[in-house]
Amino acid sequence: MVQSVELLLDDAADAEVRRQWQLLAEAGVHSPAADHRPHVTLGVARQIWPRIEHALAALDFRPISARLGGLLVFGARNPILVRSVVPTEALLDLHHRVFSILGPCPGVPANVRPDAWTPHVTLARRLKPQQVGEAVHAVAADRDFPATFVGIRRWDGDRRRDWPIAGRDEGR
Repeated sequence: MVQSVELLLDDAADAEVRRQWQLLAEAGVHSPAADHRPHVTLGVARQIWPRIEHALAALDFRPISARLGGLLVFGARNPILVRSVVPTEALLDLHHRVFSILGPCPGVPANVRPDAWTPHVTLARRLKPQQVGEAVHAVAADRDFPATFVGIRRWDGDRRRDWPIAGRDEGR
């Protein structure tokens, strides 16, 4: 399964993404379940060693202002609909620092490397190609909106649990 390091959104941005998930569900499009939490994945690995976890916990983290932007579609066979995150210097710096710690772990995919990372929040997964239009239509009227990244968490996909690393985490 997946081990990841993820940025958490402030309450208002979290609620906005959840509202968009609801719009997608009402349109019959598969979106993350209620037990999921909106986030931006900073890094992924097959395994994150304890020494890496300690180094991540020592990161100097301060909230980062951002803007959640336009819609993107990743993939072709099983498309994923996402809302882009407009990258800022602070966000790219944090990603670089996280990647420099996480990079030695096994199973780090190429698309999380600093020169290939596309920051985003997932809106809908496992779409059938014919659903892409419906999914885009369900949330296309929504405009960009501000967000603040308020914390970093670790997600353990094997155990299906998360815990805070830095910043604020209200444990939704």
